[in-house]
Amino acid sequence: MNRRDLLKYTGAAGTAMWLNPQQLLAATAGEMIKRTIPSSGEKLPMMGLGSSATFSRQAGSGDIDALRKVLRTLTDNGGTVFDTAPSYGDSEQVAGELVHDLGVEDTIFWATKVNVASRGGGSADPQAARTQIETSFKRIGTRTIDLIQVHNLADIPTQLEILKELKKEGRVRYIGTTSTNANSYDYLVEVMRKEPLDFIGVDYAVDNRESAKMILPLAQERGIAVLAYLPFGRTRLWNRVAGKKLPEWAAEFDAFSWAQFFLKFVAAHPAVTVITPATSKPHHMLDNIGGAIGRLPDKAAQQRMIEYVDALSMA
Repeated sequence: MNRRDLLKYTGAAGTAMWLNPQQLLAATAGEMIKRTIPSSGEKLPMMGLGSSATFSRQAGSGDIDALRKVLRTLTDNGGTVFDTAPSYGDSEQVAGELVHDLGVEDTIFWATKVNVASRGGGSADPQAARTQIETSFKRIGTRTIDLIQVHNLADIPTQLEILKELKKEGRVRYIGTTSTNANSYDYLVEVMRKEPLDFIGVDYAVDNRESAKMILPLAQERGIAVLAYLPFGRTRLWNRVAGKKLPEWAAEFDAFSWAQFFLKFVAAHPAVTVITPATSKPHHMLDNIGGAIGRLPDKAAQQRMIEYVDALSMA
């Protein structure tokens, strides 16, 4: 790989210095896997970028140069999906500005959310919901938003109805809802069976497989795309593998870092369309991209990964 290619792949000078040669090779040695949105046939690169957690904190700090590099790394390496929400602090506003600064407006697949329901599952004020959505349009700076989801299943009858109207008007391309709480999965199943959803967003990780029991199979059955959230369990999985060496057999499915190990487990599920881990570091973004390139673990390897990680959690 020459210098020109390296800069193309890293998106920012110096990013590759944080990765070992195998990690860098995994992140640059092929095209990113793409999955199809069932309702349209459109294909999306499997690795996206989330904007909660560290991205949100960095956006609120005022020092956004690293976030610019993260977005550049994403787009320079074939990524498109950026997942955000009005509740993620300054993420939506800052990302909108950076995307326009970088000139990648036509590249980014915007996925945001709506939720003005009161805490505890109360009803949503329709006008407040519409106002929040219009604010997202202004922050993102686009006439059409690719995907808006009802955040955490909040007042589906009110807020999803508004999204249906916006989709009919052509202002929103896809609609859906999210949940990262297994206690809400029964209701999510009900909504998935009843409503014309294009997407859902759910949590899924090698040590958090609850959504694979019913939600992910139902998404396949109903033709609903899936954004996979929390593939690292926020910091949970990192705590489990702290000080542990990546098993050599991970190379059998082209995983050369713990991030790629965790991400390839999620990517291996056929229902998953895009994974959206959040990060504020460009070298982590590049490492994550390697989780959507090359081979994925087969059923036997997935079971081996589960047993390995579950044993660590018991240690």
